[in-house]
Amino acid sequence: MPITTTRRRLLAGSAAALALPAFARAQGAAKPRLTAISQWSAGSDGAAITALGKKFEEKGGVWQHSPVPGFTTEMMNKLRAQIMAGDPPACSQLKGPEIAAWSKIAPTVDLDAVVAAAGYEKVVAPDLAKLHKPAGKWIALPLQIYSTNMLFLSKRAMDKAKADKIPVTWAEFNDLAEKMKAGGVAAPIANGGTRPDDGQKFEAALAGINPAAYRAAIMNLDKKALEGPEIKAAFAQLRKIADWMDPNVGAQHFSTNLKRFIDGDMGMMIMGGWAQGVLRNAGFKFEDFMIAPGPSDNGKPVFLLNADAFIFWQRKEADLQAGQTLMAQLVMDPAIQTMYSQITGSIPVRTDVDLSGEGWSEGQRTTAKALKDAIASNQAVLSLAHNMAQENGMTAAMIDVITEYVKNKTIKPEQAATRLAEAVEGAR
Repeated sequence: MPITTTRRRLLAGSAAALALPAFARAQGAAKPRLTAISQWSAGSDGAAITALGKKFEEKGGVWQHSPVPGFTTEMMNKLRAQIMAGDPPACSQLKGPEIAAWSKIAPTVDLDAVVAAAGYEKVVAPDLAKLHKPAGKWIALPLQIYSTNMLFLSKRAMDKAKADKIPVTWAEFNDLAEKMKAGGVAAPIANGGTRPDDGQKFEAALAGINPAAYRAAIMNLDKKALEGPEIKAAFAQLRKIADWMDPNVGAQHFSTNLKRFIDGDMGMMIMGGWAQGVLRNAGFKFEDFMIAPGPSDNGKPVFLLNADAFIFWQRKEADLQAGQTLMAQLVMDPAIQTMYSQITGSIPVRTDVDLSGEGWSEGQRTTAKALKDAIASNQAVLSLAHNMAQENGMTAAMIDVITEYVKNKTIKPEQAATRLAEAVEGAR
């Protein structure tokens, strides 16, 4: 059918083009260039963002990524310095409530037009979408999702315990840990010694005991919930976990002890799905370990959600604006999300990506199903340990209490609950 160009169509097209932000219209006029900072520099995270950069270059762009190895705080320090100097990156890693907080100190890009063009909002979980459009407009884009309370089990440690059943509740978890200890597993619970490591174990305990109490106390900071019996029960469970860890491991990244985990010297690991990517990147096989949702006392999966995202900062340069458009399109692309998640062990943000084919593990399929089931039963909550539930300052105050509790066995669960509530009041 011949296409007839009418004045009305031309005007409509012009209006649509003008509806796009300046950075989107600039794409055709300049070679796309992207300046970006993140903390991803090595391992599966480094491999994934490097692969993303190659895709950017294949599309004709200039990729200028400046990784800041270490914790998120260190990356934020560099981001703050660049913003203060009037030279923000075109985009940067940022997530959770930090997106809203940081958007108040420097102008961000309105991504509504490119998000609408990609139909992205229709395939993103509603609660997750809200975090990335804090004032009603998209200014950041989530790329991948992890659950921070996945349970990894060493096959050799299970053999030592003569066990083959994956624990579903905390009581079953505790029973298996005792069997592993009796079977000669030196440390039934694998551990690192970092603050997020401690925080993950506490949040897994509380969310698994009562996700409604987790939402009230940790996400909504309800004073009554913070002093409630579920918080004390979570600290009591955390004490059991700490007693099964290797006390000689201090301030180490969890990956330091992965060989001990695979060898059956450590039994179970409560960790985010990224551990799969780290294990695979270290050369270990899927036959060496099992992955399941973390313990949940009501038997339904609880999903402690952690999502990595990029926020886009306003820049006047046409090539950077063109680079932002290209980067936004790539981040939302199902093929890119597939590539990224298959490298890191996460699951895609897009709910329409099919995980049944090659390249996906059973652990990732299990995680995706757990998310779907958790959303259906209102048991998907935001991670505290990874800055999804609270801003960085509040998170730090709460993790201080948790870390001290893990390291100091003289603190009683009741005392820890009181200290946590006091820390929240102090940080408000």
